[in-house]
Amino acid sequence: MDQAAGQDVRGALPAGLGQAIRQAGDDIAAVLVGVADTSVAVPGSAWTVGEAAAHLALANELMADLALGRERPYGDGTPRSLAAANAGSLAAFGERRAEPLATMITEQAARCVDALAMTADGPAPVTPLGSMDRSVLASYLLTHMLGHGYDLARALRRPHMIDAERVALCMPFMLSVMPTVADGSAVAGLTARYTIRLRGGGGAFGVTVAEGAVRVAADPQDRPDCTIVIHPVAFLLIALGRRSPWLAMARGQILATGRKPWLAPRFPSLFIAP
Repeated sequence: MDQAAGQDVRGALPAGLGQAIRQAGDDIAAVLVGVADTSVAVPGSAWTVGEAAAHLALANELMADLALGRERPYGDGTPRSLAAANAGSLAAFGERRAEPLATMITEQAARCVDALAMTADGPAPVTPLGSMDRSVLASYLLTHMLGHGYDLARALRRPHMIDAERVALCMPFMLSVMPTVADGSAVAGLTARYTIRLRGGGGAFGVTVAEGAVRVAADPQDRPDCTIVIHPVAFLLIALGRRSPWLAMARGQILATGRKPWLAPRFPSLFIAP
């Protein structure tokens, strides 16, 4: 069998991830092309369409530089520091026109995929959320693009680009970052064992909360207190702070079972979206 089978260029990334990043860039660009007024507000955000697109273009450039091993300090991983870094980068970058930003988003996404391939044997990149191996960094990039791509699509009343297949490619990053973004005040005093199952064969994982910390396992718990069965797209949107868990429950996208099903609504509040 070809050693490259099942993987993207030079074996740097899991199957389909590099292509998913490139395609997400193209899909986001398609949302932006032809938009004359980028001062439209993004729902649920202080940013306009132009600011959100500029942030996405700059973030893709940042990720590509990190993949190449370049040092790019960008906050300390806390939501407040990341917000400050975002504000600083936007203040220093004046472009707000849709089509130039669309081009930059796609070009920098492709540049990051290429950089990950070229540096496959190098040290783990250091990101704003800590050191990550290349497959997790690529998953991070895809997750970030989909979150802001969703915002742009909503603002411009166009279909978003998140589906179950893409959510599956976001999961390596999501699982790796959950302990880092746990809300210390929310997990304090809580002891709970969760299993999260993504509908449609999207897999399952376990989360243990104890002694003020969160531990994540790639496999479901043997005896969870609460099992949450959730639609993959709803999972990602809730995790990124784009959808209310109560709305998802009302739409039938979440089902809670187990000895303590009442723990389900508490689960999203244990984390602060980065």
